Order: sequence, then structure tokens, then C-alpha cells
Amino acid sequence: MHPQSYPLNTWYVAATPDEISDKPFARQICSIKLVFFRNPQQKIVAVEDFCPHRGAPLSLGFVENGQLVCGYHGLRMGDDGKTQSMPNQRVAHFPCIKHFAVIERHGFVWIWPGDQTLADDSLIPELHWANNPDWGYGGGLYHIKCDYRLMIDNLMDLTHETYVHASSIGQKEIDESPVSTKMEGQTVVTSRFMDNVMAPPFWQAALRANDLADDVAVDRWQICRFSLPSHIMIEVGVAHARKGGYDAPKSHKASSIVVDFITPETEHSIWYFWGMARDFKPEDQALTQTIQQGQGAIFAEDLEVLERQQRNLLDYPDRALLKLDIDAGGVQARRMIERVIKQEQAASASTNAGEKQCSK
Repeated sequence: MHPQSYPLNTWYVAATPDEISDKPFARQICSIKLVFFRNPQQKIVAVEDFCPHRGAPLSLGFVENGQLVCGYHGLRMGDDGKTQSMPNQRVAHFPCIKHFAVIERHGFVWIWPGDQTLADDSLIPELHWANNPDWGYGGGLYHIKCDYRLMIDNLMDLTHETYVHASSIGQKEIDESPVSTKMEGQTVVTSRFMDNVMAPPFWQAALRANDLADDVAVDRWQICRFSLPSHIMIEVGVAHARKGGYDAPKSHKASSIVVDFITPETEHSIWYFWGMARDFKPEDQALTQTIQQGQGAIFAEDLEVLERQQRNLLDYPDRALLKLDIDAGGVQARRMIERVIKQEQAASASTNAGEKQCSK
């Protein structure tokens, strides 16, 4: 058995609601092969993607009257992991498959992959910008072939922007400015402030979109906040210089929150839900689309680097990696992840949580 690589008793973003329609939807999360569908009440539910009859993926079937019908022999599966019926067969003693807590909230579908008796929807993070008419949001999804912790490292140290994103958000002042790392409760915070610099192309466009001059010096900030299991919110923005920087009134700045939900698929692949929430011109759908396209292009540049980094690390497993001051945020995040994994493993060893079969 492989050692546990990610926290399980927690909420991950599994999908966006539009991905799950009237058909079974397959997605692997934390190495668990799942199938999502809508039950008779149109609530999104999830069970193992495994037919208890012959082991075929249930996602190859179809949904009828809120039940999942296996495409191999017609077995009907309920949202509780119990077989409901099968043509000309008695199903009373069919083994159950696992079902998982799923909550639709904040425009995302959340899943708890671990011990289902511990699932608590009050632990889903509050997103003050979600469902708020004063905020606009646009985002997307990338499948990236890398360890989820490499993505965390990438987002908690934005020094790479100078090199990977030179044509959009990068500028030399990023790696010339000191970075600060601290803990705020259960959140790792890294921050960098750049005063009296010229805005890079992406932020010039954001200033114009907010009806502000784009050819004058600005104060720029990046504040990255990591919380378990793998969520990162990054406050970013620029304000006309000497107007207060981060605390400048809205009339002098363009700011937003970069939204990063990193969901492990396997040990070496992730589902990366990205987006940007902004508190200026939230009703402007054309602006939302423009920002979304620009941000998508920026993250596509990260994708190649991360996938090739992952291949290198697999090819050279014994190489030690350096830890510099700029890596402090990622290092702290990894320590938090390691601690919670050890706690889960200890609890599992003492209680054998999650191993019980469901009963008829």
C-alpha cells in the first residue's frame, strides 16, 4: 500500500455544477475513482465508480429517474451505494459500494473523500466574494500532471512570475523585493509589496478597465494565503503610487483575488480550479471574459513548467532540493499538510475508521 499523500478528512473542490448534467460524470480524486450524478431531487451525489456485479465503471452507464444504471448489465445503483435492482436478479445481498458526502456551495461542488462520519459542511471555507453582487468572478479548470504540492509551491512563491510570465504579470521588481512569510492562525501568509513601479501588461489592462491611467507609477502587492488541504487565495492589485497602496481607495486602484483550488487526482496529477474575483465593474461580463482569457493564458504557462518539473523529479528521485527564503511559504504549507496526514493515519490505525460495510 502506498503511503498516504494527501489529507482525506477535508473538503476538496470536485467539480463545478455545470459539469454534472443528466449523465454520469467520472472524476478521480485523491486516487479514488468516483462517479457523480443527480439523484431524484436533482442533488449532486457521488459513489465509487465500480459496479458491484462485475466491476465495470458505473460511469459508462446512464442516469434514469435519479438512479445510476450500469451500462454493462443494467444494475441500478442508488445514491447511498446500495443496489436498487437488476433485471431478473435478487439484489438483497449485493455488497454496497462507498458513497461520499457532496455539497454544492459557492459555485463549486465539494467532496469529503475520507471518513464519512466526520464530514461536516460547516468546515467548507467561507468565500466572501461568492454570491456577492458587488463582486465579479470568472474561472476555469486545468488538468496538470504534477504532484499537488508542486502547485502549492508555485503559488506560494510568485518570484517565478518574472521569468515564466514575463509578457503578462512578470517584472524584475518582483524578485528584487523582499518577501515576508508568517502564520495567521491556520493560514500561511506570504506577502510582497512593490512601491513606485510601472505596472506590467496585465495590470495596465486592469487599470484601463477600471478607468484609471495605466502609464503612471503604481504600488503593487501580492498576498498569498494557504489553508488546508490545498486552497490558496491571493490578493493582488495595483494602485496609483502614493495613494495608499493596498489601502488606497477603490477610485485609485485595481485589485482582485486570485482563486486557487488544487484537488489531487493521483500522486502525480491534479485538478486545478482557477479563477479571479474582482470588486470593480462586477456586472461587466465582457470584462470578466477578457480577464478570464488572460488569466487562463498565464496559468497555461505554469502548466508546462510544472509538468516538466514533475518528470525531472521522478527521473532524479534522490536529488535534494534547495530551500531558500522565497520558498518559506511552500515549506510551511507542506509542514501543515504532513502534520494533518500523520494525525489522520494515527486516528485510522486506532479506530479503523471508514472500513465498515454498509448494511441492508
